[in-house]
Amino acid sequence: MEPLVERPPLAKRLKRFLRYLLVRVVLAIVSRLPLGFARWLGVGFGRLAFAVAGGERRKALKSLARAFPEKSDAERHELARASFLHLGMAVFEVGATASMDRQLERLVLWQAEDRAVLEAALARGKGVVFVSGHVGNWELLARRVARAGYPSQSIAKETTDPRLTTLVERFRAQGGVRSIWRGQEGAARAMLRALKAGEILGLLIDQDTKVQSVFVPFFGELAATPRAAADLALRTGAAVVVGFCQREGDGYRLWMQEVPWQASGDREADAVTLTAALSLSIEAAIRRAPEQWVWMHQRWKTRPMPSQ
Repeated sequence: MEPLVERPPLAKRLKRFLRYLLVRVVLAIVSRLPLGFARWLGVGFGRLAFAVAGGERRKALKSLARAFPEKSDAERHELARASFLHLGMAVFEVGATASMDRQLERLVLWQAEDRAVLEAALARGKGVVFVSGHVGNWELLARRVARAGYPSQSIAKETTDPRLTTLVERFRAQGGVRSIWRGQEGAARAMLRALKAGEILGLLIDQDTKVQSVFVPFFGELAATPRAAADLALRTGAAVVVGFCQREGDGYRLWMQEVPWQASGDREADAVTLTAALSLSIEAAIRRAPEQWVWMHQRWKTRPMPSQ
């Protein structure tokens, strides 16, 4: 007999429904807007969020103080504000799917040397563990690669509302990106199948979430970092590539680099070493354009035990 699943309280269910309805209405409007107007709205939304979301603003400033202690309060305040504006613009850009998709190849520059990195990794036939972070516009990164004809799947966390999860899955599928929801039954097998088939498996590992993690340096301080990317590579022999889609001028540029690794026979030590190398690559991308990261995320929330 299957256990009974307790339904959320009525107030919470109503809140989730209203949120879903709001997202549907906003998407229906934004998806038809010209890209320039959508960006303008996104900047306005980011500016408003920075002004009224005091809790998120304080989190961003606290994170920036840990990452850039050498900067002045005024410099960190401006960086926090810029990150809100960038995030607002990025969200609305993705929402304007019709306009964005028509211009995707022109707006998201993917130079030959960066494409060659991915193709060389794929040519080995063991799949590619593709690692990125919440840097620049990670949704456009996956969309640009998939629409160029490279078989891609991404690992993502389900939202608290199955209807919103379905919306996200549908949006990504329209861009050629299939989703593996890590909380669903069979997710681990699906990841292994994707790599065995020689596909690209995308993961974002720059947040402190409730998944198996190891502590590695991030801006000079140990941070709990998901270990799935390293574990998958070590288990399957897949190549590991890091990539980012970062704003440049009126568009974006894709950056890609392979992260070489070699098994030593100590699986745990190898996982920590590879995860540390991946985290360092993400940090380098953030330092390249610090306003393009989600500083409101509490990256150092989980602390290591005294012996770690």
